[in-house]
Amino acid sequence: MAQLTFREAIARGIAQEMRRDESVVFLGEDVGAAGGVFKGTVGLFEEFGPVRVRDTPISEQAILGAAMGAAMTGLRPVAEIMFADFFAVCWDIVANEIAKSRYMTNGQLTFPLVIRSGNGGGLRFGAQHSQSVENWAMMIPGLKVVVPSNAADVIGLMAASIRDDDPVIFLEAKALYASKMDVPDGEIVDTLGSAKVLRSGTDATVVALGAMVPKALAAAEELASAGIECTVVDVRSLVPLDMTTILREVSSTGRLFTVEENPRLCGWGGELASIVSEEAFYDLDGPIVRITTPHIPLPAADALEDLAIPSVERIVTTISKSMNS
Repeated sequence: MAQLTFREAIARGIAQEMRRDESVVFLGEDVGAAGGVFKGTVGLFEEFGPVRVRDTPISEQAILGAAMGAAMTGLRPVAEIMFADFFAVCWDIVANEIAKSRYMTNGQLTFPLVIRSGNGGGLRFGAQHSQSVENWAMMIPGLKVVVPSNAADVIGLMAASIRDDDPVIFLEAKALYASKMDVPDGEIVDTLGSAKVLRSGTDATVVALGAMVPKALAAAEELASAGIECTVVDVRSLVPLDMTTILREVSSTGRLFTVEENPRLCGWGGELASIVSEEAFYDLDGPIVRITTPHIPLPAADALEDLAIPSVERIVTTISKSMNS
């Protein structure tokens, strides 16, 4: 057992798979000797060398074009897009090429490709470097979308993503990079499309993703002192989406609250609300409530950014008000 930060777990997860499989390669901007701008790839260049760990030019299109070609020809590339906002620069390759080519070749080509990126706000980087873009990715058929919330899940879900034969968008909450937890020694391999119940309660189900998971857990602890016991579910994977677990927990408590960092319009919680309304409507004891970031560009000013992104206080206030109304 070792205590790892979220960023250290990224390097450990990639290294685990590179040691296991020589076809796994890694490429991106400043990922080699510099160890990544967020220090999430420290040690990979030293262990695996410049052939398998490659620094690229400042060109997201070049990074993903090279990664797509590598995946088509038998390698299992992991490509880094530094900030998730920069997917906008190379979205044609992601949405029109990588996501669709396995289907368009009738399975003659596979795309065992992981695109990892720093996602979301909380670090005062402003509107162009703080977007939470999981909704961009989950709407595209052909992509799998994974968002871990802790170091152990980073390793296990990274392994599962690299071993998968479909392209995976692997989004890492920048606000969690410094968070720590005890992680078991040895190989860790998880399963895509499996949510986790992190806390059980009888009154409400709170479903959260990425950086919102620790906030949901902290809010649940505070609510418990006021007599409201919450189940907290970590979605972990938006595509595939584990609705079996979510529906079971919602049916058990009769209430659903989603905690989303993404802007409210077309957020992933809206999809959950739609499915729950269709499949578990008569199990609900009250309206589904979404706790989200407003539909605005994220401010750089610390007080304004903190106000925009769901906080523990806002989660507690919203759930308390809804449960007591």
